Amino acid sequence: MKVILSATKLGKNRMETAKPIQFAKSCFWTVVDAILPPRCLVTGDIVDRQGTVSPAAWRDLRFIAAPLCACCGIPFEFEVSGESRCAKCLSDPPPYQSARAALVYDEASRGMILKFKHGDQTHAALAFVPWLQRAGADMLAQADVIVPVPLHRFRLIQRRYNQAALIGQALSRASGIPDLPLALQRVKATRSQGHMGYKARKKNVKGAFRMAPRFAEEIKGKTVILIDDVYTTGATAGECAKALLAGGASAVHILAVARVVKPEFRD
Repeated sequence: MKVILSATKLGKNRMETAKPIQFAKSCFWTVVDAILPPRCLVTGDIVDRQGTVSPAAWRDLRFIAAPLCACCGIPFEFEVSGESRCAKCLSDPPPYQSARAALVYDEASRGMILKFKHGDQTHAALAFVPWLQRAGADMLAQADVIVPVPLHRFRLIQRRYNQAALIGQALSRASGIPDLPLALQRVKATRSQGHMGYKARKKNVKGAFRMAPRFAEEIKGKTVILIDDVYTTGATAGECAKALLAGGASAVHILAVARVVKPEFRD
């Protein structure tokens, strides 16, 4: 009885301790919002809270939904039956199990992602989380760990943060799935891929990644979610998947905020 009462008392104490902390956080963000009003990630209009988009911007965002390729997740323009794959995944199967993205990468989403990637709007990572949870619900349900696509150390110094790592961290907190931001290493300083096609990108990133040896036990036999901001051709994602599988992962799934759907990037 004493043990039960002690445990109950401890639980109450923790709850009582948590209340002031939650209140302090609420006050902090109230002050921040008063000084720096939250603005839409796309238009810059004032919105209710940080990390959200205005109704006008929301209407222009194109969220990806079925029908889509069961493997790479590219949306189909026609209805399909069962788990159909696109022609590219059939002719050249990628090393990963599946790939999904929340948005089509187009004029409406490009500015938002570039501001996040290069413009220090790191709070956007919070907005992406519910979109990613919806797009990657199936893979997240079976995931063991989250790993972001890494930046080379020189690029990281220039940019000051890895956008994929920020997304992975936010998603980890929301989902409870462990985050291993340093599990993958970019050992080759690749050229900017810009408007390269698939073959050029594939050559550019070949051998660019490896798994950090100290994470071998944490990756071995695990199902990994690889996080990136934009999926363009799948060349980078594929090379990262190969490195993770070579390091002992049992399966790799790709989850990105947005993906390019233009056919010229798939050749």
